[in-house]
Order: sequence, then C-alpha cells, then structure tokens
Amino acid sequence: SFILYNNFFFFGKNNIKNTLERRISYYKSFLSYEKFFMNKKYIIGVFFLVAVIAGFIAFLYNNTKNDNSKVGEAEYNATRTSQNLLDENVSNTDNAITNDFSTNNTSTENNVNENTNNKNSANNEKNETTKKETEIASFTTKIYTKDSGRQNNLTLACSALNDTTVENGKTFSFSKTVGKTTSSKGYKKADVFRNGDVIEALGGGLCQVSTTLYNAVLKIPELKVTERHPHSNKVPYIKSGKDAAVSYGAQDFKFINNTGNTIKIKASNTKNNVTVKLFKLE
Repeated sequence: SFILYNNFFFFGKNNIKNTLERRISYYKSFLSYEKFFMNKKYIIGVFFLVAVIAGFIAFLYNNTKNDNSKVGEAEYNATRTSQNLLDENVSNTDNAITNDFSTNNTSTENNVNENTNNKNSANNEKNETTKKETEIASFTTKIYTKDSGRQNNLTLACSALNDTTVENGKTFSFSKTVGKTTSSKGYKKADVFRNGDVIEALGGGLCQVSTTLYNAVLKIPELKVTERHPHSNKVPYIKSGKDAAVSYGAQDFKFINNTGNTIKIKASNTKNNVTVKLFKLE
C-alpha cells in the first residue's frame, strides 16, 4: 500500500499500472530467487545434518567396536587367568594326590611292616609259650627277718627276676637283670652287711634272692657259675659258702647256660620264704 501510494503521488494515475507490473515482476523475480536460495540452503542443511548423523553413527560404532574389543580382551584375559588357575589347581591337586598316595603307600607299607612285625612277634611269643616247660631245679630259703622294708625289697627283686629267660650259650647277670636299687623303683632301706657290720641301705634283702638263685643253679652241672661273692659275715638263711652277695656296680652273680636249651627263671616270695625254680624250654 505504501508503494502504490508513492507511485500515485509522484507519477500519477497513468503510471500506476506500469509501476504495478514492474513491481510485481520484480517481486516475482525476488521471490523466485529467494525460493531458490532457500531451497539451496535447505539442501545444504540436509546434507550437513546427514553428515552429522553419519559421523555420530560412525563415532558410536567405533566406540562400540572398541568396547567389544576391550570386553573380548578382558574375557580372554579372564579366561586365560581362569585356565591358568585351573591348571595350577589341577597341578596342585595332582601333587596333593601324588603326595597323599605316596604318604598312604608309605603309611600302608609301615602298617604292613608293623603288622608283619607284630605277627612275627606274636608267632614268636606263641612259639615261646607253646614250648614245653620242664622244671629242672628248685630252691627255697627261709625269711628270718620280718622287717617291712626288707619284705618290700624281696618282692620287688623277685618280680624283676621272674620269667627271665637265658638262651643256650648266653651269660646271665643278676645285676643287669634286677637293676640298680633306687627309691624311684620303690626300694626301701633295710639291713645289709658292709665290711662285717650291719647297716641300713636301699635294697637290703636283695642278697637272699641272689643266694636262692645261686643254690638252684648249683643243681644243674651245665650251668657254669662265672662270678659269685660271699658275704663279709654269716647270713641266717643259708649255710656258709653257699651265699651269693650282690652290690650293683661292685659285686654280681653270673652264670653261663650250657644246657643246650633255653632256661626260664621263676622267682616268688611269701612272708616266710623265697623260692626260685628253673625250667628248660623244649
């Protein structure tokens, strides 16, 4: 409206039509150019948008590929670690099984050896017990002194001597068999002879047991006495010259078994007597 008014004012009515036609032609050209320009911008914009989208998709694809690669590598490393752990566990298990098997074998062998030894020992004991025992000598001495310490010592000595066996050709030692008389073994003080005098000492009364054994041995010619000592004074339980004094580490009673058989010694005591019996095993 503004343009038409200006044309009418400056050029008059006659020029309105020409002016309008020129203006319309101008605007058509302008609009056509503007439309082309807008279409071109639209096309460029579309291409730009497509490029951006394509770049974004490519970026996402690369990231996804890298992530998958990392995941695959992690899984591979985890698999390798698991496999290594599995191999190590299998190796440790194999070693444990081998060691356990070796230990079991060793234990089994030890058990077998132990059982064999026990069986052999049992067989030996069985053979020993099944051997015929024949009494070949016996001797008894009377107890004159009823002192409780002496009675205690006689019981301990007989218990230590009882069931002792002496193989053929072997030497018997009273001191080694009975051992040292100590308070820890239960021995008490009782009368003993020392240089002809009567004193109290641990193990008093032991000589009566050794003397009783000596007189039983004298009855068997094949039992050769190799060591025997008399007392320094007369003892009441045996005749002179038939005693056998013992003192651990100083005086002992010994004999050799030449009977051709193993002999067994049985020793016992009561309140009144000490008895020793000899048996041959056949």
